[in-house]
Amino acid sequence: MTESSVVRTGPPGVLARLQGRVPPLVADTALATALFLLTLGPGRVADGTGFALQTALVLPLVWRRRAPRSAFGVIAAAALAQWLLGVQLPADAALLVALGTVTARAPYRSAWAAGLVAVAGAALAAARWAPEGRFLASAAAMTAAVAASALLGANTRIRRAARAERLARLERDRDERERRAVEEERARIARELHDSVTHGLSVVVALADALGHARPADASAVTARIAETGRQALTDMRRALGLLQDDGTDSGTDAGPGDDRRSPPGIGQLGVLCERMEAAGLVTRLRVDGEAAGVPAAAQLTVHRLVQESLTNVLRHAAEGTRAEVRVSCAPGAVTVEVTDDGRAGGTGRAGSAGSGLGLTGMRERAAAFGGVLEAGPRPGDGWRVFVRLDPGGAS
Repeated sequence: MTESSVVRTGPPGVLARLQGRVPPLVADTALATALFLLTLGPGRVADGTGFALQTALVLPLVWRRRAPRSAFGVIAAAALAQWLLGVQLPADAALLVALGTVTARAPYRSAWAAGLVAVAGAALAAARWAPEGRFLASAAAMTAAVAASALLGANTRIRRAARAERLARLERDRDERERRAVEEERARIARELHDSVTHGLSVVVALADALGHARPADASAVTARIAETGRQALTDMRRALGLLQDDGTDSGTDAGPGDDRRSPPGIGQLGVLCERMEAAGLVTRLRVDGEAAGVPAAAQLTVHRLVQESLTNVLRHAAEGTRAEVRVSCAPGAVTVEVTDDGRAGGTGRAGSAGSGLGLTGMRERAAAFGGVLEAGPRPGDGWRVFVRLDPGGAS
C-alpha cells in the first residue's frame, strides 16, 4: 500500500490545494476582511460605536489559529458589549467561526466551555431581538447554528488526528521496512561469507591433512594447491563484500581490468570447483546439460554456490573415499541442480569439521530467491542427495 493510497481518500479539491499553498495568517486575514466587508453596509453599522463593535467582532479572526481561545474570548466579549448596547450586527457570525476553530484546535475542556458560552449568547440574542412570539424558534435556529459550527470543528479535529495517525503509521512501516532491509543485508553478508570462507578453509584443511602423508616429491604440488585455494577464498570473499557494498545484489559489476569482482563465478566455473575438490581428496564427476549462456548471471552464481556448499558438506561430513556427482541441467525457464554422494554421513570427513548449521539454511534461502525449493536428505543405503529446481525468470 502506497502513501498516496493511504493518506488521500479522494482527489484534492481547490480549497485543499489553496490551504496547502496559502500561509495561515494570510488566509485568516483574508477571511476577516471578507467578513468585515460583507457585513458592512447601510442599515448595519450606523455610527462610530457600531463600526468599533464591527471591528472588534471580526479582527480577532486574524489570529484565530495561533490563539483560538484568545480570539474566541475577545469576540465573545465584543458580542456581549454589543448585546448590552442594543446594537444588532450581522458580524456576530464571527463568533461561530471562532467557535469552530476552538473546537478543532483547543483542548476539549476549552471547546465545551466555548460551546456553552455560544449557546448562552444565542439565548440572550433571541430574548432581545427575536420577533414577538418567536423566541423559541429564534433560539432553536441560533442554537442549531452553534451546534453546526461546533460539529464542523470537531470533524476537522478528527480528520487531522486521523491523518496524523496515518502518517505516523506510514513512518512506522517505513522504519520497519528499513529494519528488515538491514536484517536481510546482514543475512546476505553472512551467507556470502559462509559460502566463500567455509569452502576455502575446508579445502585448505583437507589439503593440509593430505600434506602430512604426501611423498616429498608431491609435497610442493600440495603446498601450491593450498596457496591457490587460499587465494581463491580471499578473492571470493572480496567479491562478496564488494558486491554487497556496491548494490546489495549478486550480479557482476563494471569493474575495470584486474578487479576480481567483475566476473562472479557461474556454471562455467563448476569444472574448476570440481578440480579443487578432487585435489582435496573428494572424487567429483560433473555433468552439465543444456546451454548455460541463457541463464542470468545471478542465477548462475546461485547454482555455483549451491554446488559449492553441497560439495563442501560432503568433504566435511562424509567418510574418506567418498565420491560425488554433480548434475546441472539448463533448460528454457528452468535450471535443475543435483549433487549426490555415496559416502557415509556422520564421520569426520576429510576436513574434520562438524559445521555451523548455517550452510543448509543459506542454500534454502538462495533457492527460494529463484522460486526453488531445496530437497536435501539421505539416499537409500549410503550417501546424501541435494536437489533443487530454479526459475531464473521468477527471482524475488
